[in-house]
Amino acid sequence: MEFNKLKHVPSVTEIKQVAEQLKGVISETPLEFSASLSARYGAKIYLKREDLQVVRSYKIRGAYHKISNIPSELRSKGVVAASAGNHAQGVALACALLGIQAHIFMPKSTPLQKVEAVRFFGKEKVRIYLVGETYDEAFAASRKFCETNGAIYIPPFDDFDIIAGQATVTLEILDAMPAAPDFLFVAIGGGGLAAGASLVLPPSTSLIGVEPAGAPSMLQSLAASEVVVLEEIDRFVDGASVKQVGLKTFAICQKGLSRMLTVSKKDLCQTMLDLYALGSMIVEPAGALSVAGLAEMAEEIKGKTVVCVISGGNFDPKRFPEIKSLASA
Repeated sequence: MEFNKLKHVPSVTEIKQVAEQLKGVISETPLEFSASLSARYGAKIYLKREDLQVVRSYKIRGAYHKISNIPSELRSKGVVAASAGNHAQGVALACALLGIQAHIFMPKSTPLQKVEAVRFFGKEKVRIYLVGETYDEAFAASRKFCETNGAIYIPPFDDFDIIAGQATVTLEILDAMPAAPDFLFVAIGGGGLAAGASLVLPPSTSLIGVEPAGAPSMLQSLAASEVVVLEEIDRFVDGASVKQVGLKTFAICQKGLSRMLTVSKKDLCQTMLDLYALGSMIVEPAGALSVAGLAEMAEEIKGKTVVCVISGGNFDPKRFPEIKSLASA
């Protein structure tokens, strides 16, 4: 079953209403000035710390907004999501707070740490189904469950309710600064965060999307002027590696993005190490994408004000030896 409060591209007024609705549920995460990055690039660089969000990513924003608007007569049907990471945690926490049953489908290959995080946030309101070896198999199982049980599907990005929730990240950035930044760098997977940013940024701010080089789905879609499906992707950046961006997110990003960048696995891993060494920040690969993209535009950002959204921090520190090895490969 589908449920949508918003059936159109959200307006700034509607996004501000979403921000009010999220008060007391999410954290208004810090916008931190990075002295080290500013010195390196000769710019004023700020980091929007969504890795410090309640579920260590921005995903709770869209998930809570969508689920909280489900009418009371439909809530007994429960909700369904397919995710191996941050979306699952956002849905789980939203359902725990709202008293709605969540059915989360995850591939069998999902790290135990992520499974336990979903269980922790959802408590008795989450049931986890480990199905298939890939996300695609888990997704197929989740859709079948929806059809059989009449539950409401909660998509990870291609949904106006979700986009409106994610847009509140950028709204907070603008509210925290005396003037809009010259550049905003955001990671792009399915495109929900970037689409949300597109809807609230003034024309004076250039929106820069950053993707993993191994999964350039938005870059190739923009080049083709239509959504394309990649045959193969490198899933190392699990929070931002998708074969296909959303149809709704693409239409918004096509108008709002100023530029798309891709970052190699090697450079991304080095950025993760740098963030830890310079700021004691433990970020997931997707969370480091925005900062990794700065090197690609070092000349353009000199003397400018730049914000990078650190989109997530769900990362096991035990993997740092692996990251160090990939950075030096």
